Amino acid sequence: MSDPSVQHHQARPAVPVLHEQRLDEVLGAAPEPGRERYRPHRVGMVWRSKAFRVGAVAVALLLCGLIILALVREQTGTEGFLVGLGLAVLPVPLLMAAFRWLDRVEPGPWRNLLFSFAWGACAAALVAIIANSFATRWIATATADPASADTLGATVIAPVVEESAKAAAVLLIFLFRRREFSGVVDGIVVAGFTATGFAFTENILYLGNAFGEDQQLGSSGLASVTAGTFFVRIVMSPFAHPLFTVLTGLGFGFAAVSARDHRVRRIALPLLGLALAMGLHALWNGSSSLGPYGFYAVYGIVMVPAFGLVTWLAIWSRQRELRTLAAELPAYAAAGWLTPAEPSALSSMRARGVARDLARHWQQDRIRGRAAARAVAEYESFATSLAGLRRRARHGAVGPDFGARERELLHHLWQRREIAAPALTHAARLTSRPEAHRNLAPTPYASSHGYGSGAGNGHGPRHGYGYGPAPWSPPPGHGHPQPQPQPQPQPQPYGQQHAQPYGPPPGYGYGAPHPPHGHRRPH
Repeated sequence: MSDPSVQHHQARPAVPVLHEQRLDEVLGAAPEPGRERYRPHRVGMVWRSKAFRVGAVAVALLLCGLIILALVREQTGTEGFLVGLGLAVLPVPLLMAAFRWLDRVEPGPWRNLLFSFAWGACAAALVAIIANSFATRWIATATADPASADTLGATVIAPVVEESAKAAAVLLIFLFRRREFSGVVDGIVVAGFTATGFAFTENILYLGNAFGEDQQLGSSGLASVTAGTFFVRIVMSPFAHPLFTVLTGLGFGFAAVSARDHRVRRIALPLLGLALAMGLHALWNGSSSLGPYGFYAVYGIVMVPAFGLVTWLAIWSRQRELRTLAAELPAYAAAGWLTPAEPSALSSMRARGVARDLARHWQQDRIRGRAAARAVAEYESFATSLAGLRRRARHGAVGPDFGARERELLHHLWQRREIAAPALTHAARLTSRPEAHRNLAPTPYASSHGYGSGAGNGHGPRHGYGYGPAPWSPPPGHGHPQPQPQPQPQPQPYGQQHAQPYGPPPGYGYGAPHPPHGHRRPH
């Protein structure tokens, strides 16, 4: 009779080959387990210090915020500033929640989104208020016609300055956070957060000035300037600035998925998106000069259809990410990295949510349940990044560090599979038929239903949902040879000598000193 501890100390499966060539030609020699940590190529000397970079950016944005705060307060007065601030903050949570929902398939790190919002609210707003004021005064002095200067500034100067200032945030994340900017959805979300921050500061200025005008005129109620400004900017068009800048984000998003050898396309697409953003912004600002019904005509004929089209494109891009999971992950399931049911579960937002709930309910207490659900969420995020990476590699949109990045993502999946794989497998079965949810009950990982951590663990019979190599090949048409199942028994995480019916694998989670091999949160 074999020793059970031997069955749980197996090597991990081989990485499925992307093209028909030897594995070592694609990925090179695998690093030692203790050194398995992805380190991208760095450029420069001073910026090697992460603390310096974070501190420099935070200080710069803080200074911009203090300056823009002083400028807005000077124009609106203290009372007008407070009123404008209270009214301008109302649409911000709704817009942020909408963009974050769009990013649920592969959530980006909050640090990028907070940087984008702060850039729009502080840096871009400061550049816009200074440049627009200077340009308008210069035109008024040169033409001796203040009225035409205001119109020209609103329809020509402001769109160019404001959209360029907002696009700078998208460009910075595209260049310096390239791993976390992988497609169209990322471009939409980053641009949306940037524009939300910019609109927030701009609305404080407009609403504060409107309140000051009402104080001078003695008007109040629905007939006041403040009520009219609130209705136009907050109720009718809270999506205006996000819509403009999202066009720029789309350009960067399509550039991110373009082949690396198509350099002209990778440069032209962001510029085209920026030009469209400026054009739509100019049309919106100039609508009031098109007659008494010009604003309503532009709103109904241009803005609403454009908003609907961009919304459809954003949702389509989100669904495309899920389809990419279903298309790319079966290769890893066939090689033994995933269970056969996981690609189906990972490509369904409903199954993902069910898997997190199962992982939470299967634990013995609330703290362990939250940690288990977090581990499943991280597993889902890493799997999404892995599928997207493989798809971009298939289209020639990855660099020479593809192999190292792929190994890193597989390593993070391997650390969490003890928790995530049973939950996702069970979630795939539950979500495959609607009536199964009525019989949902908490089920431990090592129950008699066979959803334990693999064969030979002595915790009950299996029903084909263990961690062993997949008994099938990926569907044809994925552009790579179909990997053959590995003959060895089921693999287990590093250092695991005995099955763990509850909780994560050793070295991860509850009370462990530190996760092995440079563990970190998903990006």
